[in-house]
Amino acid sequence: MQQAGVPARIEVVEVGPSDGLRHERTAIAAPDRVELVERALAAGLRRIEVAAFDADSREPERVLAALPRRGGVRYLALVLDGTGLDRAAAAGVDEVNVVVAATDGFADRERGSSTGQDLARWADLAARAHRGGPRPVATIAVAFGCPVEGEVSAEHVAEVARRIADAGPAEIVLADTAGAGVPTQVVRLLERVREEAPGVPVRCHFHNTRNTGYANAATAFLEGVAALDASIGGIGGSATRPGFGGTIATEDLAYLLTGMGVHTGLDADELAATGTWLGERLHREVPAMLGRAR
Repeated sequence: MQQAGVPARIEVVEVGPSDGLRHERTAIAAPDRVELVERALAAGLRRIEVAAFDADSREPERVLAALPRRGGVRYLALVLDGTGLDRAAAAGVDEVNVVVAATDGFADRERGSSTGQDLARWADLAARAHRGGPRPVATIAVAFGCPVEGEVSAEHVAEVARRIADAGPAEIVLADTAGAGVPTQVVRLLERVREEAPGVPVRCHFHNTRNTGYANAATAFLEGVAALDASIGGIGGSATRPGFGGTIATEDLAYLLTGMGVHTGLDADELAATGTWLGERLHREVPAMLGRAR
């Protein structure tokens, strides 16, 4: 829990340029992806997921080559295998994110693997990263509920976190991929994961499928998480599953946290303007609400 007298701060990690856009039906070109990152930087974001090295396309390299390099800014990327890790390192990525599914059903549907295989892949990639590559971060997907298997117990997720911690992650991300979680679940899951992976910073990633994402984010902050993911415009979700909500919107989260007295270093108005700009390029109204209220 946040302690009295301690300055209220939290880091917001922007995932729209990668995780958000890769789940949109409308593709946008590399120059617009670069502009999105530049706009995010102008709004105060300093840790941004910019690419996914999960295919043969060289667009991630083109985007990273065009991005501004500044002190205090870290660029993140999703990787699936050793080839992706090598490409990310060569492109100058600061951190790599490896996804471990909490359930066999979701792992099989997404990658034809299992939780055990995901954990083995994570351990291999983390070991390689520790030998001089980008910082390795592990995300536990469907940690709050699985669209394939249903409920996922906190005890099971904590055990997955324990096995992830054995490989020395810089951070563990608890992802509500299906947007199924509620605040009481956030409290319990954070408690159990911290017991099994003591000393490892925890970040949370909430989707707003059932309109609980912001309540979950506020709860996670009050429980002292190190960082929260968000996506400008609230984009993302699933290109093939229209009912899946995107990651909580960066501009809406910034407004919420600022109203709670939390320092984020973010300009909510600038973020809202960027959300509107992004919607124009995606040819749809983005889910974020702050831009509509102005």
